Amino acid sequence: KEVIDAWNRLRRLATSRQEQLFGAHEIQRFNRDADETIQWINEKDALISSDDSAKDLASVQALQRKHEGVERDLAALEDKVSMLGQECEKLCQTHPDHAEQINAKQQEIMNNWNDLIEKAKQRKEKLDESYYLQRFLADFRELTSWITDMKAVICADELAKDVNEAEALLERHTEHKSEIDAREDSFSATALAGKQLLEVNHFASDDVKEKLVTLAEEKTALLSLWEERRILYEQCMDLQLFYRDTEQAGAWMAKQEAFLDNQDLGDSLDSVEAMMKKHENFEKSLAAQEEKIKALEEFAVKLIEGKHYAQDDVAKAKTALLERRSALLDKSEQRKTRLQDSFTYHQFDRDCDE
Repeated sequence: KEVIDAWNRLRRLATSRQEQLFGAHEIQRFNRDADETIQWINEKDALISSDDSAKDLASVQALQRKHEGVERDLAALEDKVSMLGQECEKLCQTHPDHAEQINAKQQEIMNNWNDLIEKAKQRKEKLDESYYLQRFLADFRELTSWITDMKAVICADELAKDVNEAEALLERHTEHKSEIDAREDSFSATALAGKQLLEVNHFASDDVKEKLVTLAEEKTALLSLWEERRILYEQCMDLQLFYRDTEQAGAWMAKQEAFLDNQDLGDSLDSVEAMMKKHENFEKSLAAQEEKIKALEEFAVKLIEGKHYAQDDVAKAKTALLERRSALLDKSEQRKTRLQDSFTYHQFDRDCDE
């Protein structure tokens, strides 16, 4: 009986010892897992604590992708923290004598974890702010660069030398306006993005405000330049139309002058009558052309009064055209008088012969 009692006591002691060792193993395993978790949290904390917010859009996007990877790691780490919390509650129930130490370790984990989550949130917000800023700045640089290029394109065309070139010039200029209008959405989106940054009191609000003013001024300057060139090209078109019509009128006058330069006044009454008939038709043609000359004169006056860039040349051409028309009318009247004199002479000659 004494041996059996000793054996049973020994077995109870062994079982108790085994339970104590198992409990100690569970606690030490919990401590080990807790320390590993804290170490992982500290490693992630070091990554998140970086102040680098990038200086351009590509860099900040790279940092955002990197942070997304960290957040995926945090999701896995959150599961580990949750499991340790459950294990902590279990160990506190099974080992109440060690509950204080276990809870202290769990509290350390939660403090580090909550700090990490808060830093991750702040880091994400900071990267988002940097992203919106860099995207705004990238759009701003792109638009201002495009405006500079568009100004160069608009100013590159030389003034036309004839009507066809002037029409092509105006057509190209209209296409430039279509291209400018097509960019309106980009201008609006960039302006809206800038205003949103100002509304949230972004840390770079002063720079954003300056960029918004610059962008608006550049856009206004571009539209003003386009309008100035439109007026110039339309004046060029008017000038080439005036030159073309003036040249055509000059060519027509040259033909009429050649007709009037004919010194033949007829050698008989019949021939004189035929010439007078021709001259009568000529005067009708001259009267019909008079409307075109008047229209050209009015067009020239309109160009001069409109402060056309070539108003001096237009004035000279108008004066020359009117002088030539006046001379033509004078020659026509002289020719008519001479033909009438010739007709009177040949009529007198015929009467004398009779």
